[in-house]
Amino acid sequence: MSEPFDVVIIGAGVNGAGLFRDLCEQGVKCLILDKGDWGSGTSAAPSRLIHGGIKYLETGEFRLVAQSTLERNLLLKNAPHAVLPLPTVIPIFSWFKGIGAALRTLAGSTTAPRERGAVLMKIGLALYDLYGARERVMPRHQMWSRARSLRELPLTPRIKAAGLYYDARIAMPERLVWELISDGLRANPTSRAVSHATFTHQGATLTVTNEDATLTAAPLLVVNAAGPWIDRVNASLGIEGRLIGGTKGAHILLDAPDLVAALKGRMVYFEADDGRICLVYEHLGRAMVGSTDLRADDPDTLVVSDEEQAYLIGAVRALFPGVALGPVVHAYSGLRPLPYTAGKAAGLISRDHSAPWTEPAPGRPWPVISLVGGKWTTFRGFAEEVADVLLSRLGLTRLVSTRGLPIGGGRDFPRDISALPTEVQALVQRYGSTGLQVPTGGIPLTDAPDFTESELAWIVRNERVLRLEDLVLRRTPLAITGRLTLPMLDHLAQIAGAVRGWSPERQAAEVAAVKDTLTRRHRWRF
Repeated sequence: MSEPFDVVIIGAGVNGAGLFRDLCEQGVKCLILDKGDWGSGTSAAPSRLIHGGIKYLETGEFRLVAQSTLERNLLLKNAPHAVLPLPTVIPIFSWFKGIGAALRTLAGSTTAPRERGAVLMKIGLALYDLYGARERVMPRHQMWSRARSLRELPLTPRIKAAGLYYDARIAMPERLVWELISDGLRANPTSRAVSHATFTHQGATLTVTNEDATLTAAPLLVVNAAGPWIDRVNASLGIEGRLIGGTKGAHILLDAPDLVAALKGRMVYFEADDGRICLVYEHLGRAMVGSTDLRADDPDTLVVSDEEQAYLIGAVRALFPGVALGPVVHAYSGLRPLPYTAGKAAGLISRDHSAPWTEPAPGRPWPVISLVGGKWTTFRGFAEEVADVLLSRLGLTRLVSTRGLPIGGGRDFPRDISALPTEVQALVQRYGSTGLQVPTGGIPLTDAPDFTESELAWIVRNERVLRLEDLVLRRTPLAITGRLTLPMLDHLAQIAGAVRGWSPERQAAEVAAVKDTLTRRHRWRF
């Protein structure tokens, strides 16, 4: 028999997970499914920033900046365990350049401005402060002289000045996606969430299968939240057309302790020699460098190319000429699910979102709404907009606002972490209040002593870990920091296998799958 659901959401990235949580809070019975792990697609491949989008000012997307700065401030309050303030420095290389180009861009030019000078940056930062006033939690901007800029950071002497403003960063975006799913299941236990799933469509039903279960769902409404895979999912549902025209963003993490120390917890957001906006900041002890913005079509085959890696390293070397850079320890790229737009420079394609409807058709008795575009920072607002439309279609009203609703470990977050025992402090800093449930006193991992066997077993048992990859790439930062070793992988497979009931052959297959992913997609050399 098929199980009735009000809404089925295909795709468990941050947009799908945010919508799932919102609808579950309203008492809506939902099913969310993903072909991979929670947040394992584009949502795992951002610059790991929660930002208001200062560069969107020059394209005239003032509504998006207003929404983004508000959502950034709300996330700092609702997810204090995961989203943290990030002081950001913009080096400036001229006083007056870029004003004319910025005016042309506002008027609809399809080429990006070059060399944003000090006057233009001052205007932009003042506007950014103005838009970020709602729910403000961080200081306003400052302008630095050349002398102070060079005292604060070992920048190239070519700079004329610098601006300092505040955005935010997210330590583990993949974990926050899981927390949204978990919050939804807690709010409405009749809802279901299925990862590593396949689905087939026949008439009024969707049959969803993974290694643990098969479920036949009869939905009233279907949401396509598959990100860069939206057009493929729609095609499988008998819907033609092109909605997505994504761009590729590549990032690398460097073992560069001198650069990390020089940054002093700040991000540098800078213009490379070719006009591309790049960034560098400390992330989990490494130097995060990003990103490219190139048109691409296939999200399943993206890798950071030699040319992209050389470009990013070269951009940082040019900005910090006297600072040693170590090797790349991890690299990743993703396809931004931007709306299909012909003839525009990749950097000028809108990061705003939309949700077009496709009404029922013969053989498909339910409508499909597709979540196009958007950015990590605005997922809650996007979810709220779509949820209100879905509630209206279902004849329901909103019961709960998510605007002030804590996420995951942000719920009951301790006011004074320093009052907790040392072991517990580390867990709370990593997982928020969820860390209070994690067992302490376990055996430390040999090559990562800040993690214990009991902690990792708890994660596998309680956080829907179905693959070893889920554990090392998304529930923990062990892979992205470059700390994984082959003996550690074997050890982690044994820990996960003991909880999941994996045979020795299955454990070996899981290790081989992780090695393949890391070498093929993330430029690892064990």
